[in-house]
Amino acid sequence: MSFRRHWLVALALALAVLASAPAAGASRDAGVAALQVALTARGLYAGSVDGLDGPATASAVARFQQRKGLRPDGIAGPATRHALGRYGRHLLGSRPLVRGSTGWDVAALQFVLAWHGFPSASFDGRLGVHTLRALKHFQRWAGLTPDGVAGPTTLAALRRPAPTCPIPLTWPVQAPIGDGFGPRGDRFHAGIDLEAPLGTAVSAAAAGRVTWAGWIAGGWGNLVVIAHSDGIRTMYAHLSSIATRVGARVAAGTVIGEVGESGNATGPHLHFEVRVRGAAVDPRGALP
Repeated sequence: MSFRRHWLVALALALAVLASAPAAGASRDAGVAALQVALTARGLYAGSVDGLDGPATASAVARFQQRKGLRPDGIAGPATRHALGRYGRHLLGSRPLVRGSTGWDVAALQFVLAWHGFPSASFDGRLGVHTLRALKHFQRWAGLTPDGVAGPTTLAALRRPAPTCPIPLTWPVQAPIGDGFGPRGDRFHAGIDLEAPLGTAVSAAAAGRVTWAGWIAGGWGNLVVIAHSDGIRTMYAHLSSIATRVGARVAAGTVIGEVGESGNATGPHLHFEVRVRGAAVDPRGALP
């Protein structure tokens, strides 16, 4: 079989998987997210790139259509996507994506990667260095060759269920959730923010071994990381103080620090993150 024929067969299989499988993030749709990215680039959509086809998205589409002389029905059909230019071209799965690619499909890829635990810096429809890194990390995580090419095999892997935490966790702080796991503006929030007063005790969510306890760059501030069984790591960021050390064995409920606002934080809260072999997952699925 020639390379071209092999590619076309593989592409057809990937497109069939994409058509039959549920969208990433439950009812969230990667195509809607790509549309929101395109509308954001034109200053017509100011909400989160959440993949939800709500009134804010439809209204932005109608305004764009009116601007372009199209019937303002709020539906992004072929004519509307064509008018969107490079942001409206190339449905996900219609071509292999490599560094430097731009378009609707790249924005959709960024959205699906994020829901599988590998967000890039932002949803912008451009396959730059951050998206390339996220793509390679996912490929490595999925047991694929990390070649940085989003072709049929990678897209098929992205249609499998997103990872979840396989071990039960306890709440590190008894506090309401502020920002949850998922889209936030044009970025993806890879954990949950627990809004608790400054100095509130923070506890380990499960038994494990401390692998990091100290300040770290990148906005985390004072951070504690605990390794658990099954390749699970829990992360506790923005602490005001740390009450453990690297190498310490802790039980669930052991106090490891206090709530703070160190690093990039707009007020006291605990940013709590869970990773499964490196993939960020929603902690709420493992919490009582």
